[in-house]
Amino acid sequence: MNNLKLDILAFGAHPDDVELGCGGTIAKEISNGKKVGIIDLTRGELGTRGSAETRDLESAKASEILGLSIRENLNFKDGFFVNDKTHQIEIIKIIRKYRPEIVLCNAQDDRHIDHPRAADLVSDACFLSGLRKISTDHDGTNQSEWRPKNVYHYIQWKNSQPDFLVDVSGFIEIKLNAIKAYSSQFFDPNSTEPDTPISNKNFIENVINRSADLGRLINVEHAEGFTSKKSIGVSSLENLI
Repeated sequence: MNNLKLDILAFGAHPDDVELGCGGTIAKEISNGKKVGIIDLTRGELGTRGSAETRDLESAKASEILGLSIRENLNFKDGFFVNDKTHQIEIIKIIRKYRPEIVLCNAQDDRHIDHPRAADLVSDACFLSGLRKISTDHDGTNQSEWRPKNVYHYIQWKNSQPDFLVDVSGFIEIKLNAIKAYSSQFFDPNSTEPDTPISNKNFIENVINRSADLGRLINVEHAEGFTSKKSIGVSSLENLI
């Protein structure tokens, strides 16, 4: 039985969602000694460029760049997974296995239909995981209930209004290197595959510009934005940037 407890567990509907949405935050938390893992819901098999096998290799490389403690893929069906009991139970098993204090997940409102669907699925599973009368097991051992203290949604394609911003100055290069691990997805002048919204030559520059623009709002070099379904509290006004 795997007894590794994580501080932060990030979920993405597709490999590369987490890196693009909050790779800087993850890199920063790992540098601070936190144990962080990623769970990909699908293998991104419906992606226009590359293949599921390509994504497997790319996500492994990105994981090494970030320094993750674990990464798993639940092998849900890309484009067709739903927020139902069957899928919720699988995520509950993961939450109870790694017992994270914080869960990060997809945007609540976004261009890709899988993103808000994953946001609701993971958020609902986090709540249900805290109910002791829902029975699950891992490797034949009954799991006890566990509910993360907080669930936050990283911003993706849409420029959603963040509820809070994380200063990721100094970690943008690690984020970009992790993103670039998914080389099949981005601009390649020699590629014969179809163009996509993220394969144009300006996309990586746009990622940098967004983090710089969010950083400007809190007077730092780079930042990443998150939303929360519940109110966010601070222990002291001195903790604010």
